[in-house]
Amino acid sequence: MMSHVFKHILKLLAILTFFSSFSYSQGKDVGRELKRLNAKIDRVRVLVDSLELDNQILLPELMSAFRQAVKSKAQQDSITLVVLKRLNTLSNKIVNLENQSKYMDSTALEIFNKLVLVENKIVTLTNSYNEMAQLKSSDVISSEPQFNSAQYKETYMQSLGYFQNQNFKSAIAGFMELVKADATNDLADNSQYWLAECYYSQKDFKRAIAEFEKVFTYAGTDKDDDAQLKIGLSYQSIGNVDKSREEFQRFIDYFPGSEYYPKAKEALKQLSIK
Repeated sequence: MMSHVFKHILKLLAILTFFSSFSYSQGKDVGRELKRLNAKIDRVRVLVDSLELDNQILLPELMSAFRQAVKSKAQQDSITLVVLKRLNTLSNKIVNLENQSKYMDSTALEIFNKLVLVENKIVTLTNSYNEMAQLKSSDVISSEPQFNSAQYKETYMQSLGYFQNQNFKSAIAGFMELVKADATNDLADNSQYWLAECYYSQKDFKRAIAEFEKVFTYAGTDKDDDAQLKIGLSYQSIGNVDKSREEFQRFIDYFPGSEYYPKAKEALKQLSIK
């Protein structure tokens, strides 16, 4: 029994000895760990102090640089805004000048066209009076059966008088009668031309073009350059610019010696400006 108790006592002593040695070694490890942690804390504290010092030095400089940058940006934005406003003003002025220029060009062209029309009327009336004067001063041709030369000439002068007095209906009837009566008469090509002029004067430009083109069917006519000019003017009057250019160019190519050559050339030049 005593030996059994003694064994238990020995076991207890052994256990106590073990825990005592374990606590001692454990305490030594904890101490070393604390020292290591304290060393790390000291290093971190040094880094923090260094960063605080850097911040105290660098932060004011950074703030100053930032303020200057903001101020410079504001100044640049202000200058840019002023420049943009000036550019916009200049752009508007340029647009206004271009519009004024276009208006002036359009007005000048309109005036030119009106002057051409007036000049054409003057030339047309002058030619008609000249023809009438020549016919009146010429010898009277002897009578022939039916629609003879004298009657042809008389009807022609009468129709020309109707034209000059702007009685276009009677003039058309007279010239048309002459054209149908005798296409070989010396005044037949003139009758055809003045028939076309009647339609032109009434601003029936499409019919006028058709009648002016018939003038070219008369061999040896002296009204071909007149007719060619009026064809170009007729196309211009109805707004067919391309065809008008073509007809004026044809005039320049085929009638370089005509008295109307400068007029055709100027008309072609004006159309090229458009």
